[in-house]
Amino acid sequence: MRRLGINLLGFEKGISLEDRARMMKDVGFEATFTGVAQTASRQAEIAEALAKHGIFYESLHAPFDHMNDIWLDVEGGQLMLDELKTSVDRCGMVNAPILVVHLSNTSTPPPPTDMGRRRFIEFVEYAAAKNVKIAFENMRSLANIAWAFEEFDQAENVGFCWDCGHEYCFTPGLHFMPLFEKKLIITHIHDNNREYDRDRHLIPFDGDLPFDLITKQIKESDFKGTLMLETFPRYQEGIFDSYQDYTIEKYLIRSAEAAKKLRTMIDGE
Repeated sequence: MRRLGINLLGFEKGISLEDRARMMKDVGFEATFTGVAQTASRQAEIAEALAKHGIFYESLHAPFDHMNDIWLDVEGGQLMLDELKTSVDRCGMVNAPILVVHLSNTSTPPPPTDMGRRRFIEFVEYAAAKNVKIAFENMRSLANIAWAFEEFDQAENVGFCWDCGHEYCFTPGLHFMPLFEKKLIITHIHDNNREYDRDRHLIPFDGDLPFDLITKQIKESDFKGTLMLETFPRYQEGIFDSYQDYTIEKYLIRSAEAAKKLRTMIDGE
């Protein structure tokens, strides 16, 4: 049966990593992902708690706050490349096979440049040497991700992270799966209200996304991997707080119910 996953939630203070991992496993989640921790010791602590409760540390999410710099002839471009390489090293440290990477950030990303191309080639080769797969995630620019899959068409360690929520709030009317489904290696599944630039990361079926179509696209692809949710119980910019009265147990139970419904829609199990 296909694994279900969810990003490791922060939630209330005072709940240990071990308790979070245990509660995830209890409701049916078997995989997770996190960002790159501030220190290697914290990354190792996360990995230890997950392993104790049988949660697969499937991926890390690379930092992206100044990702646009990687395309530019600026000091920040080399710094961004170094951060990406460090992220690959962290994947190796905790045996996470996939690193999810944005190709740009902000609503006006720079177009692909020769400088950025050289840096990304160096990065992908570095990851290949470390046996880490790079999953480029759809954001606001089709041009960048289309460039990446053409550039790295023959790279065995490059694949697609499909974020269905991003598709409907950042690039309305543009469908990525018909273009890149054969490269899909990881999902980020969540919901929103299809409002432009309001990336709400709701539990599936709490918003307006067409999950009949989304699950159909996954079903018709060759992807047999984890159905990974990327949901936020608290919105980072304070635009909403849909789950303010939820305990972590209630939130995880509702998230698991949604994930299981998605699996049934795709696999009939």
